[in-house]
Amino acid sequence: MRTFTIGPDDGGQRLDKFVMKATVGMPQSLLYKYIRKKCVKINGRRAEASDMVSAGDIVTMYVSDEFFPGADASLPIASIVPKLSVAYEDDNIIVCDKPAGVLVHAGDADGESSDDKNTLIGHIQAYLYRKGEYDPTSSATFAPALCNRIDRNTRGLVIAAKNAEALREMNAIIRGGCIRKFYLCAVHGVPEPRERELRGWLRREGNGVRVYASRLPGCKEIVTRYRVLKVARGGDLSLCEVELLTGRTHQIRAHMEYIGHPLLGEGRYGKNESDRRRGYRSQALCAYKLRFVLDGYDGKLSYLRGREIKLDTDTVDFMREFD
Repeated sequence: MRTFTIGPDDGGQRLDKFVMKATVGMPQSLLYKYIRKKCVKINGRRAEASDMVSAGDIVTMYVSDEFFPGADASLPIASIVPKLSVAYEDDNIIVCDKPAGVLVHAGDADGESSDDKNTLIGHIQAYLYRKGEYDPTSSATFAPALCNRIDRNTRGLVIAAKNAEALREMNAIIRGGCIRKFYLCAVHGVPEPRERELRGWLRREGNGVRVYASRLPGCKEIVTRYRVLKVARGGDLSLCEVELLTGRTHQIRAHMEYIGHPLLGEGRYGKNESDRRRGYRSQALCAYKLRFVLDGYDGKLSYLRGREIKLDTDTVDFMREFD
């Protein structure tokens, strides 16, 4: 028998969802069998799979011990020495500057093996664990989680939520388009006009994506706004600020290549042999600024309205091309 007291981060979900997250390796058919046979109770009473659990409820499970994680479940987090550059932090969220070359999540490595010791979320959880703000043993179903993500070889700002309510709210804010996302990139040539809103169509091809000028089956519209900030002395490179008006995989990389100005160091959407000789082995792209607009939003995170989080652009490596 195991007993769980529902905390703030575990409340507001169906009983079956809670049980699935609180156990390990339990077949779904067996989960519903346990519930039907009254082996799972809320506050000592029979419960249905669709019942909602709330903070303060006591869930009792008369379930085989094999389906519960061991007492040392938190040890992997405890063994990580966090290496983070924190751009902003409060009681609900943390915004980190992810270095280029670091995965945001394990399993995002295009088939390469990875674990949380090598990921941004692993280091965020370890950082909060060491601060005493995250205890894996106190919440059966919630762990600090990322609200947005960027490519492995892109540097920049990534938002993580520290609690379940903040995660739900931030995800809703992002879906509602209430955060403006700005990138810096170095591109080949000088785009004309120097400020423009681009519209195109993106389609996945295997593990990659391509942009098309007209609608084709399986395509999704992408909208990208760019502005040329500087041109390198030789005129071969431009520094652009890019705002994502839609958020698709590889959107900036694919869209800039489509208009004839691939990113410096680009490997998938351009030929970068000369870029490699120049010292660039991945795209010159940095998610450098977030602006919380929050028009019409009055929820838990409304205190972020009008806040802008920005990296020090002097630390962006490809800025040296424009000195």
